Amino acid sequence: MIVESNVPLQPYNSFGIVARAQHLARIAGEADLAALRDDPAWRDAPRFVLGGGSNIVLTGDVKSLVLKVEIKGLRLLEETSRAWIVEAGAGETWHDAVEWMVRNGYPGLENLALIPGTVGGAPVQNIGAYGVELQDRFDSLDAFDWETGRSFSLDAAQCAFGYRDSVFKHARSSPSDFGLAGRAVITRVRFRLPKPWKPVAGYLDLERKMEETSNFTPSAQDIFDWICAIRRAKLPDWRVLGNAGSFFKNPTVTPEQCADIIARDPKIVHYPMDDGSIKLAAGWLIDACGWKGKSVGNAGVYERQALVLVNRGGRENPVTGGEVMTLAKAIQTSVYERFGIRLEPEPVVV
Repeated sequence: MIVESNVPLQPYNSFGIVARAQHLARIAGEADLAALRDDPAWRDAPRFVLGGGSNIVLTGDVKSLVLKVEIKGLRLLEETSRAWIVEAGAGETWHDAVEWMVRNGYPGLENLALIPGTVGGAPVQNIGAYGVELQDRFDSLDAFDWETGRSFSLDAAQCAFGYRDSVFKHARSSPSDFGLAGRAVITRVRFRLPKPWKPVAGYLDLERKMEETSNFTPSAQDIFDWICAIRRAKLPDWRVLGNAGSFFKNPTVTPEQCADIIARDPKIVHYPMDDGSIKLAAGWLIDACGWKGKSVGNAGVYERQALVLVNRGGRENPVTGGEVMTLAKAIQTSVYERFGIRLEPEPVVV
């Protein structure tokens, strides 16, 4: 196991922010993690797990040991009368994995096409889009426990999935807690893709695609293609215009709070949830505050989708993490002052 020093991180974060890792180890399997843990030089060193770099904002050089997860592999693990069980290495690119599953006849994740990042990052964030969340298609995962030096597996209940949340985002505060932040490194993820497959097409954008194409019985490939087209029309390609995807979580409020906002802003975009709460569209709130297209230094709000913050300086004169966070905080202040709602960022700030 070779630990590299002074490694540029600009190629490894989708914002294109310039930063360096003082030390970086490329993880191709569980054996690499075990070797690092057994090495006295690294056993007790602070660690930062890096997958696709699509959900982070780097505010400076990273002093922690960066674990660049590059574990590969895609396979059908099991097929029953009720589901396909597909396993993917944590280092696989998420979109490529979804495309592979659809192409090989294992549908179920097509609504999550074109989400940036890696397979290993998906359960940490419990990613979701267009009516599907990862937890809806999750079976189990394997991870390496840095405290014990052993691998272990978790099912969906043990992952404690919530809205853009999981046990991997919370540190253990007492011996009885099961927080895994800073402790576990996900190595493989297994998906349970239900049979018979049924399209999830209740979102307005997908309903429009069905109307436009007169295709009211879409296949998984149709849904996949439509999602890709919708996302490309709305969201910038991070390889062209650096970004971290949706920057803020969609907030939830009580029906009473929503009614109060509707009385003042009847056009607010909102969705009723199964638990009785109301989800508000964070992008709409930001747009209503006049932020779409605005910039702070080289950090800007994307013209087509106010939920996305972008790197206007490109690779030659890139945005800094400080500029991104200054813009984000200004947006949070505006939304709170107008709507009384505190927006919560999705990316991890390093």
